[in-house]
Formats: sequence, structure tokens, C-alpha cells
Amino acid sequence: MGKYKSIAVIYGSDTLEWEISCRSGQYVASGIDKEAYDVYEVFARFGKWSLVSSCVSGGERVEFPEDARPEIDKNDFSVAVDGGKIKFDYAFIVQHGAPGETGQLQGYLEMLRVPYSTCSAFVSAVAFDKYACKRFIEGGNHVGLAGDALVVRGMDVERTSEDLVKKLGLPLFVKPSAGGSSFGITKVKTASQMPDALRLALKEGETAIVEQALTGREFTCAVYFDGSGPCALPVCEIISENEYFDYDAKYNGLSREECPADAPVEMTEHIQSVSERIYTRLGCRGLVRFDYIYAEDGLYFLETNTIPGMTAVSLMPKMLAAAGISPKDFFTVIIENS
Repeated sequence: MGKYKSIAVIYGSDTLEWEISCRSGQYVASGIDKEAYDVYEVFARFGKWSLVSSCVSGGERVEFPEDARPEIDKNDFSVAVDGGKIKFDYAFIVQHGAPGETGQLQGYLEMLRVPYSTCSAFVSAVAFDKYACKRFIEGGNHVGLAGDALVVRGMDVERTSEDLVKKLGLPLFVKPSAGGSSFGITKVKTASQMPDALRLALKEGETAIVEQALTGREFTCAVYFDGSGPCALPVCEIISENEYFDYDAKYNGLSREECPADAPVEMTEHIQSVSERIYTRLGCRGLVRFDYIYAEDGLYFLETNTIPGMTAVSLMPKMLAAAGISPKDFFTVIIENS
């Protein structure tokens, strides 16, 4: 018998990533051990939380009609079904973007003292902001960091663009500092492209990060807590058909992932070791994925994903398969060690 019984898998989000989040959440819900846990799928978007389905006592999944889904009572994280009240005693968060990846949902659950699957509210907030996360880990001397600058909405875009090109050179990547799934990203090759790139990134949030473009091989490595310490999964290499790993490359088949990566053992072990050290330095919990570029002069950190994609075409299922771990066993480890 596990520590928990009623597992709420929360998916959907308040951002453009909500549909991807639904696909990830459904994958997770389908993989959780139904003999050990009662699994409830919760769709949450813009403050409206409703029960999509339930699977109780190892039985069949029962889906509720979209126009008759029971509403979640956020006062105590419960739901009324068939005249009875179910109080969820664990939350498996699969919300890409806000509020699940920003720390807001974690803060709510922490106030209710409901255990959950991800990093704490504070760590989630830091990790979700690319600029803040780089500042948090740079003192550890674990990995290289590309030169960067922060741009805040309201700054003079034209003047700022000119200053940044002079300071950082070209080419540059311009990204929303707090965002995911490659929305709002531009690779800037000429100075004339910079103002529009900043405007696009700032449509996604209050801040944008401008980074020197790196050339090299792109790798990703996920780490989870296995009950005794951080444990790195096999390293994947991402080979995009596009110029970089953009939305189409991620979700529309325009990339190839080699997992485990076809790279020297020393290189992959170095990436795994660095990932475990960053996981510890940030104070991570649950499953976290770290992205890198291996350039001629060494390994460079790109970003942290505290709720990595879990769709059928995502990197995480490939890493688990390469490690010889079934989704059912893996999700049990995450739940029981939260």
C-alpha cells in the first residue's frame, strides 16, 4: 500500500501550452498504476477546475461529459461525485506554463498541505524564468552560460536593440524569459531583426532574455529523486531539421532524438553529473529536465524544465525506454518519493 490513494492528475493551463499540457496529462494518467491508486483527471484553465474522468479501484476509466463535469472545490481540493465527496490526497501536476510551472499551483497546494509531484513553489518560479534561473546557478561553476541580457516591457525597444547588438554581437536568440514550448522565440541574425524579435517575445510576458547564440550539439538530460538521491536518466541528443529546436521541431515531427545519445561515454557522463549537481543546487524535487549545448569549448546550460513534456512524442518517454523503466514504475517512484 502506497502513501497516497486518491491521485489528481492536473493538466491544462492558462497559456498557449494548454493543449500540449492536456496531452501530457492524459499520458501520465494512463500510465499510473491503477491497482495501487485511484486516478482522477482534472482539467484546470483560467480558474475553472473540473473532473474529466475517474478510474477507481483498478476499474475502467469513466469519462464525464464535457458539459457535466463535476467542479473541483478549491477550498479543500475535493470533488463531489455521485453524492459522495472525494478529497484528493496527492496532486500530480502536468501543467506546462502558468500556473503549474510558475509556482502558483504549488503555492496553493502548499497552503492546503497537499503533497505534489514537482519542485516547490519557490524553485518552480525561479526555474521557469530563464534569466533568473541562470543567475541562480551561475555561482556553482558547474556549467558554461552564454552571455545574456534582460529586457523588460516598457523599455525603448529600438534603442535597447541597438545597445544589445553592440554589447552581445550577432547572432542572438531572443526569448520570453518566462515561457515554454518555443513560443515567441526568434534567432536574430541582423540588427534590423532585433526590434521585432523583442516585441514578439514581450507579447508572451513582461520580460525577455537575449542570449548569444551557441553552436554545437544539443543535449537534454532529466533527473529525478529515486528515494535516496538525484538520479539522471540517459542523455538524449536533439537533431532538428529546422535551424533550431522550435515548436514545429518539438511537436510536429521536424526533429530526431537519439536516446541514448550517440556520444562519447565521458561526454554523456559529464552531462549527467552536471544535471544532478544543478538539480541539487536549485533544490529540485520530482522530475526535472535540463537542456544544453555542447560547444567546442565545453558544455553550456540552456534552460530548466520542471514539468517536461509527457506526450507520446516527447523526450521523456524515450528517456524512460532507454533506461528500461516502465512509465507505471516511474510514476510510482515519483509519487511515493514526493
